Amino acid sequence: MNLKLSKPLAFFDLETTGLNIATDRIVEISIVKIMPNGDKEIKTKLINPTIPIPQEVSLVHGITNEDVKDKATFKEVAHELYQFIDGCDLAGYNSNRFDVPLLAEEFLRAEIDFDVSKRNLIDVQNIFHKMEKRTLSAAYKFYCGKELIDAHSAEADTTATFEILDAQVAKYDELKADAKFLGEFSQMTKNVDLLGRIVYNKDGVEVFNFGKHKGKAVVEILEKEPGYYAWMMNGDFPLYTKKVLTAIRLKSKL
Repeated sequence: MNLKLSKPLAFFDLETTGLNIATDRIVEISIVKIMPNGDKEIKTKLINPTIPIPQEVSLVHGITNEDVKDKATFKEVAHELYQFIDGCDLAGYNSNRFDVPLLAEEFLRAEIDFDVSKRNLIDVQNIFHKMEKRTLSAAYKFYCGKELIDAHSAEADTTATFEILDAQVAKYDELKADAKFLGEFSQMTKNVDLLGRIVYNKDGVEVFNFGKHKGKAVVEILEKEPGYYAWMMNGDFPLYTKKVLTAIRLKSKL
């Protein structure tokens, strides 16, 4: 193994009911936990999303409503999954923009205070796009010399993602093998929340990254327009974004 880990690194992939972070749900999760000594633990679960899986989505990942109707809900397995990744950095493919935010939503809905601030988040797709600009199947072929069989199976995609990252570290001299460097390198923006609705500017100040207040300091806007906080809290924003916004507001004693 080329990676040099100081703590476990959990690669994970989600299959879901759709692409909306705030409203869609997980139907399958696979986690491949890599220990610092190279040992591997795998946990894969089908999840009852409690909402219908659209037919067009089932055609992509092959999981139907019938497949999950008798499975546990995310809330029922949340503590087990949380324990499994406790103390781990997180990695995936397109994970910073989708998998990590959606996983955080599910944990928060299950009343588990999932916080990523002390975890390195490694997005293998971002590293790939910075280096080569390809898709997951092409990345697997390019770095590992293998065809990706069972693409869109959570476990196959997750295992391939681990192998790709390990090969990336071996291929590029500029990539350090530790999770902290890889987490920082695979960030496209320095997000405060998970979806980049709030980001840090060049001075390390939390600023809004959308809408009419894009680029403006969060604290400044909440002070001038107290109603903006209520608008966001009542709006269709992810729970993790609302959690971060509230933390900034409390920290500033507004």
